[in-house]
Amino acid sequence: MSDAPMSSPGFVLPRPVLYPERRWPRPRPLDRVADAFGSMLVTRAPLRARRLRDIVVRVADEGRLLAGIPDAELQAHTQALREPLRRTQAQDPAVVARAFAVIREVSDRVLGMRHFDVQLMGGYAMLQGMVAEMDTGEGKTLTATLAAATAALAGMPVHVVTVNDYLATRDCDIMRPLYTFLGVSAGIVVHDLTPEQRQAAYACDITYCTNKDLAFDYLRDRLELGQQRGNLRRKVARLGAAPPVSLLLRGLAFAIVDEADSVLIDEARTPLILSRSLPSAISSEDVRRAIEIARSLEQGRDYLTRSNERRISLTQRGLLRVARLAEAAGGLGNGPVQCEELVCQALTALYLFNRGEHYIVRDGKVEIVDEYTGRVMADRFWSDGLHQMIELKEGCAATGARETLARMTYQRFFRRYRRLSGMSGTATEIAGELWRVYRLKVARIPTHRPSRRVQVADRVLPNETTKWQAITTTIAGLTARGLPVLLGTRSVLASQRASEYLHSAGLDHVVLNAAQDSAEAEIVAAAGQPGRITVATNMAGRGTDIKVPEDVCVRGGLHVIISERHDSRRIDRQLVGRCARQGQPGWCQSILSAEDALFDMDPSGIMRMLVRLGLVIGSQRLAAIAIRGAQWKAERLHSRMRGALLNSDERLDHALAFAGKAE
Repeated sequence: MSDAPMSSPGFVLPRPVLYPERRWPRPRPLDRVADAFGSMLVTRAPLRARRLRDIVVRVADEGRLLAGIPDAELQAHTQALREPLRRTQAQDPAVVARAFAVIREVSDRVLGMRHFDVQLMGGYAMLQGMVAEMDTGEGKTLTATLAAATAALAGMPVHVVTVNDYLATRDCDIMRPLYTFLGVSAGIVVHDLTPEQRQAAYACDITYCTNKDLAFDYLRDRLELGQQRGNLRRKVARLGAAPPVSLLLRGLAFAIVDEADSVLIDEARTPLILSRSLPSAISSEDVRRAIEIARSLEQGRDYLTRSNERRISLTQRGLLRVARLAEAAGGLGNGPVQCEELVCQALTALYLFNRGEHYIVRDGKVEIVDEYTGRVMADRFWSDGLHQMIELKEGCAATGARETLARMTYQRFFRRYRRLSGMSGTATEIAGELWRVYRLKVARIPTHRPSRRVQVADRVLPNETTKWQAITTTIAGLTARGLPVLLGTRSVLASQRASEYLHSAGLDHVVLNAAQDSAEAEIVAAAGQPGRITVATNMAGRGTDIKVPEDVCVRGGLHVIISERHDSRRIDRQLVGRCARQGQPGWCQSILSAEDALFDMDPSGIMRMLVRLGLVIGSQRLAAIAIRGAQWKAERLHSRMRGALLNSDERLDHALAFAGKAE
């Protein structure tokens, strides 16, 4: 929203606010019932997509009037759109169609990229506050310019949220000439910027930023505001002698979230905690003793492991044994309670967090790896001493303790935007949760060209060894025909194991995982070249583009092999979407084993029994049922965990509100 009111006959703009954001009402008892009913209705994504087609006809009509006019006249036409867009808050279809027609014409002239009809539908869906589900390769980056530029011309500060610094910088740099022609400024917020540079970037009409930087900058603003959080309080404070606060953002007006399923759903399992370093309250000797005691305990008798929830609990026998061992070691912690907590954290560090899967060690530091993207999460730390335990486990120098300054979940943060939208290649599966948490509807946008992807039946083999042998043999046969292969792995450790098998078979290949994240763009860009073998973690499925030459398309296109299914179907779909983009040919297959981590979600062991009997290997239907069942259980568990985190955060916010410290 603009701070400068406009006057025009027939309407009155709302009074300007200093920090626009939405106040989300506290849930009432019947809200959960209404949410459950609404979740069933919002899954009708194809119906909403059909309602978006009207904008295509309107834009085509407006576009005919713009063809061939001089650039100066086109720019004047753009500026003339500002007032009607402000007046209607970019909600009048006729005015939006004129804006879209201008943006498409400018993009064609400046960038050489003209928006397809389906991209017009996607842009209109986002402007309406929906999540546009568009297949991988359908041009979501260009689609976002329609909603972003239209909202910016309407006077709204726009945040285009991406998952990493590379994508934020790339997308902004590519689209900046378009925005400049339209008279709209664009800025970038990435890691390691100074507060002054961040202020300048957020002062632009459109700001490209990562979800992490954006959320933490908001928390810093909340700390800076202190008790002046209401707009009325801030206006009163400006009348007094108190110095004005220095804020980074201009409020939360309109956000377009790229990879919305990753940011709004997957990232929502982890709370955002703004902290500062302190001398550790836990001595290094206590950490060492806790690790030693944990290593001497026996699973099943002294402690129980809940791998799905990533939690370990001590049994009654374990509690007694820990007390005896701690006393023999000269004491542990400040009492029995802290002693038990330290040992549980040590057990968690030893047996639930694995190097190459949950973290890597680089330059003598433990760096957390995002299990959904495969990327390193810079400057992230586990809390309650867990990070220090893992550092000791890996022989790294221990970092200090962290004091929490502010805390918030992604759910509560993004719900504060006055208008929220997004785009993703995989959102239909989570349409219900997007509605319950954010009141976001999903619009399934059709593809520009029909898909030519060939989906080969899954193979499930008895064990890891036979799986990797089958994968190696399959890759050798494909590359012998000059076809490029992308082998998807679930973890850094799995990518290293795949590399060992390929190396032993004499197959040249490139590995892309969290340890090589700086070279991601170069590796992915070359993954479609003839005979190329690329081994990649989930990071290859997010926001990157694989160029496939014409001679490769003639042979059959890029071939994708999935070596292990993820807990979520959406992550698998992202990887499959790397091939057969924009109507190109492509091929994909899953080659799995009964020892994959996903099948641990089936505590009955039925899946492994079927494999041993040879039933799954010969039956695609049984394999699909078993895989889908395991993923369904994992998705339900993670959804409950996200819901519990949100409920806990809301209760904490309500409790702390009495002290005037909501965050």
